[in-house]
Amino acid sequence: MAASDYKFEGWMGLDSKAVEGNMVWKDFEPKPWEETDVDIKVSHCGICGSDLHTLRSGWGPTAYPCCVGHEIVGVAVRVGSQAVGDIKIGDRVGVGAQSDSCQGRKGDCEECAAGLEQYCRHSMVGTYNGTYMNGGKSYGGYSLYHRSPSRFVIKIPDGISSAHAAPMLCGGITVYSPLRHYGCGPGKRVGIIGVGGLGHFGIMFAKALGADKVVGISRKANKKEDALKLGADSYIATDEDPEWAKNHARSLDLIVSTVSSSKMPMMGYASLLDLDGCFVQVGAPEDGALEIPAFALIMKRAKLGGSLIGGPNEIREMLELAATKKVTPWIEEISMKDANKAVVDMEAGKARYRYVLSNEL
Repeated sequence: MAASDYKFEGWMGLDSKAVEGNMVWKDFEPKPWEETDVDIKVSHCGICGSDLHTLRSGWGPTAYPCCVGHEIVGVAVRVGSQAVGDIKIGDRVGVGAQSDSCQGRKGDCEECAAGLEQYCRHSMVGTYNGTYMNGGKSYGGYSLYHRSPSRFVIKIPDGISSAHAAPMLCGGITVYSPLRHYGCGPGKRVGIIGVGGLGHFGIMFAKALGADKVVGISRKANKKEDALKLGADSYIATDEDPEWAKNHARSLDLIVSTVSSSKMPMMGYASLLDLDGCFVQVGAPEDGALEIPAFALIMKRAKLGGSLIGGPNEIREMLELAATKKVTPWIEEISMKDANKAVVDMEAGKARYRYVLSNEL
């Protein structure tokens, strides 16, 4: 398919009111084509919490107009002559939250050379609201077509549907990466705070990685049944038990928090950790900083850390595990034409647990 045969169009946020269901369908100019690029005809795009933060300029000023969406799956329709990997026209491929870094451009930084492109010290380029190394602006997957450097284009394994693969490309990898890095596996007791779009992936991947015990943690008891169906062995509802921190003290080796709020009971969460335990924050609050539960950390030589998505190789590893272990996210498919309503419903917390926009191809 020649580039002239298709047009880049998508849902554009023009100002911070876009998150209220005011995105406008418009055409846009993708990054200037390079022979290392791939053009993708978008079939599916997951709706991520990051989309909402960005549409409303919650993490800082957004460079409007902005087309969000960084859980993109579709079909490769144009592949540059210098594209890396074995991507061919017609392949089912995806792009996650990052689509460029300094790799191959400035003489790899240590992070890119180690396959940790998400921590690139020179240029971690987001799949939307970013600037590519060649100066082009990045536009996301609430669209008909997407252009990305091939290094960040991932082939989707046959064992995963496109609708299920899409939310794994940000939501899934955001929790898989810290679970993998901090040794989730046999012998580990793992807690996942927040049973939502990220948290439901956390429970499933902790089980898929072989954790001995997986605990869902949320304020209310209304998600207990879902957490257990997802594979959790038990559940803690912090609002329902005034003694929750005491009753479950030193019961976990690793906690991954997916909650984007600064109002979390950090001292209580830290009390759940056993000796040498680790608390990892992946949710990024708009409303301020988290407190450091110093005493609880000191007394158990515990660690407090963070984690940012995953590089292309780690995404491939995650998808292979998902295909092998039959990790199946809980999704609702919604037509791309209804993206504005879907964003409003996502903001209202109605998703159980991930919305995926689909184009009628």
